[in-house]
Amino acid sequence: MSLPGNFWAAGIGSLPFIEAEPALELIFKHMPLVPHWPQLPRRGHQEHFVYQSLFPLVRLGLIKDEGGKMPVFTDAEPDWAAKLTAFYSLYLEAEAGSDEALAAFAIPREAGTGFYALVGYLEEHGPGKARFLKGQVAGPVTAGLYLSSSSGRSAFYDPQLRDLIVKTTSMQACWQVRELGRFGLPVLVFVDDPALAAYGSSTHVALRRDDLVEALSGVAEGIMAGGGVPGVHSCSGVEWPVFFDSGYRIVSFDAYNYFTSLLVFAPDVAAFLEQGGVLAWGIVPTSEQAWQETAAGLASRLQGAIEELAGKGVKRELLYRQSLVTPACGTGILEEGLAGHIYGLTAGVSGIMGREM
Repeated sequence: MSLPGNFWAAGIGSLPFIEAEPALELIFKHMPLVPHWPQLPRRGHQEHFVYQSLFPLVRLGLIKDEGGKMPVFTDAEPDWAAKLTAFYSLYLEAEAGSDEALAAFAIPREAGTGFYALVGYLEEHGPGKARFLKGQVAGPVTAGLYLSSSSGRSAFYDPQLRDLIVKTTSMQACWQVRELGRFGLPVLVFVDDPALAAYGSSTHVALRRDDLVEALSGVAEGIMAGGGVPGVHSCSGVEWPVFFDSGYRIVSFDAYNYFTSLLVFAPDVAAFLEQGGVLAWGIVPTSEQAWQETAAGLASRLQGAIEELAGKGVKRELLYRQSLVTPACGTGILEEGLAGHIYGLTAGVSGIMGREM
């Protein structure tokens, strides 16, 4: 399957709107080649990834989610084994090709207003100029460190709980690919996993690289099983080869604040691009700093970063051909005007860099 590139503009996911219509208008105005469904966190806690990406675990009683309280697994309850049996039966049916079972991993309508609004828009208007459609799902590391067992330990450290998270997010990603794939375009799904930054820190010394790669690979495989292209996003400085080694074809990073964290892995970047991978450059800051920036200035900054990588042996022609332009992160917690400005800057940088090719 072909991959996007040529500095097309793409988004990360969240936007600060209450209703989906202005969010979609902004997306199709500035990112018409790779539109994404908008996550709308200001609508309430149900737009949080626990509901969006892990709702089957909530519905089956494996996770207790009580509004604004920290969600926890119910692994100490007496009917835990029966709940596990129900989950794995559902998962195996979905894996075997049951459309009905796969639909059980869908984003519930009350938690995915933006997803269903995009589907409705595409049904009414068609994809227009779009060349790809983009979805997103919670990363297994982030979800696993956010959720806890009944004893209060981070769920990622429990192999069984981690497996539940990986299998649920992989099937939900597969469902997104199948649903968006109805419109005749290839589908990208980005796995949002900023918590990978915990790896190597003094507070998470128990995180093992093999466990990280296994978990991330599991979600990538779910995306590919649905016929989609797996991408991954982190807005922190992380050990980027973990993503490269987990089977992702697109790696999205905060190039505005954390480019040097990628630069130190230049040989790994070179190998990733040689194998056809794509870098999604989050060169537009998702903060008040964006008001001080211009598209021309950010494009110049991006060109400088490319030259630094080229100076370390990464092929310049691959960097120019196999790149996207994005905001550094989602914009869901920002003011609407600032989010619109950031999307406009992203489109502006895309236009400048596309002309440079």
